[in-house]
Amino acid sequence: MQITIKTLMGLEQCLAKEIAELGGEKIEVLHRAVTCEGNLAFLYRANYTLRTALRVLIPIHTLTARNETELYDHLVKFEWSDHLEMRQTFAIDPSLGKNASIKHSMYASLKMKDAIVDYFRNKTGRRPSVNPDNPGVLFNLHGNGDKYTISIDSSGKPLNQRGYRQPGHQAPLNEVLGAGLLMLSGWDPTTPLLDPMCGTGTIPLEAAMMAKNMPVQVLRNEFGFMNWSNFNAILWNRTKSEAAAQVNRRSTAIYANDMNRDAIKMLKSSAGKLKLGTGFEITNENFLNMAVPAASGTIVSNPPYGERLGGDHVDEFYKKIGDKLKHEFTNWNAWLISSNVTALRALRLSPSEKMTLFNGPLECQFCKYELYQGSRGVA
Repeated sequence: MQITIKTLMGLEQCLAKEIAELGGEKIEVLHRAVTCEGNLAFLYRANYTLRTALRVLIPIHTLTARNETELYDHLVKFEWSDHLEMRQTFAIDPSLGKNASIKHSMYASLKMKDAIVDYFRNKTGRRPSVNPDNPGVLFNLHGNGDKYTISIDSSGKPLNQRGYRQPGHQAPLNEVLGAGLLMLSGWDPTTPLLDPMCGTGTIPLEAAMMAKNMPVQVLRNEFGFMNWSNFNAILWNRTKSEAAAQVNRRSTAIYANDMNRDAIKMLKSSAGKLKLGTGFEITNENFLNMAVPAASGTIVSNPPYGERLGGDHVDEFYKKIGDKLKHEFTNWNAWLISSNVTALRALRLSPSEKMTLFNGPLECQFCKYELYQGSRGVA
C-alpha cells in the first residue's frame, strides 16, 4: 500500500532513514513528508516506532479543484462507503499549502464534510456523525495548487504526543523536533549527553528512549487504525512484542538540568512514566554554576530566549553561556537551537555546522560548536 508520512521541515532525511531501516520500500522524500510502500505490519510499526513522524497517512483519492464548489462537486460523487461505515464518526484535518487554489482551510474542510454527509444521505437516507475530538475515521485533505489528495490518517492524534507529558502540558519543543535534533547532531548513545537548560526535558527524554531503543509510543494506547474494520489485533500485539524484545538495558549517561523547579518536577514525572532507570540524571541548578559532568560528550539544547529571559538580558546571558562552554567544556561538542540569531552571535563561538529548522512557526538556527583548548573566532 502507498503511505505518506508527515514530518517537520528539515527532518525529511532523518525520517527517510528511519523508514528504510524499518523496511519501507520505494521511498521518496518530499517537502515535510516522505512517501513509501509497505504492508499493514509496516503501518503498525511506523506508528509505534518512528521518532520523526508526525502522522502516517494512506492516500485514497486525488482530484483537481479550482475552488470550493468544484471540490464539493467532485467529492460528493466519491465512494465514501468504501472507507467509512455509517456507524463510524469522522473528522477532517485540512493541510492546505500557501499556493493551494482554496485559501481557507476550514472552509475547504467544511465543504468536504458536506460532501461526505450528502453522499450518505443521497445513498441511504441517513448521515454519519462528525466527531472532531475523537473520530472513528480521520480524513486528511491536502492541497497543492489545484491538486488535492484525500488520505485516511492511521495515527489519530499527532505522533509527537508520546504520552509521557502531563495532560494539557505544552512543551516549548516539539517531541519530534527533539528526536530530530539528536539525529542531526550525530549523537552516539555510547557517549554522555547533556541538556543543561532542558526545560521539561524533551531532548533528554527522547535521547533516553533512543539509547534504549524504546518505541516512542510505548505509553500510547490509541491509534486511528484501531477503529478501522481491518484492524488486526493479533498483528498489532505482535508488533508491540517485537518492539519490546529489541529494547536494551544499556545504561547511557544522560544529564538533564534546568534551574526552573516546576519544569524539573514535570520532567521527573515524565521520566517516571517511562521507567528510565539508572544513567538518567536530573539536576536543578543554574547552568552557569553547574559542574561539567564528564570529560567529553555532546550537548544538545534549546536555550531560553526572548520572553523566557525578559528580552533585554538575552545577549548578556548568551555571552555567559559561550564563556561557560569555551572555558569548561573542552572536548565536548555543543549543538544549540535558537530563533534568536543575534543571541547566537553573542556566544562569540564560531559554528562548524549550521542548519535551518522550524520550532513551531519560529525559524531557528541549529548550530554545532566544537569546543577545544584555544581561542575561538567570533561567529
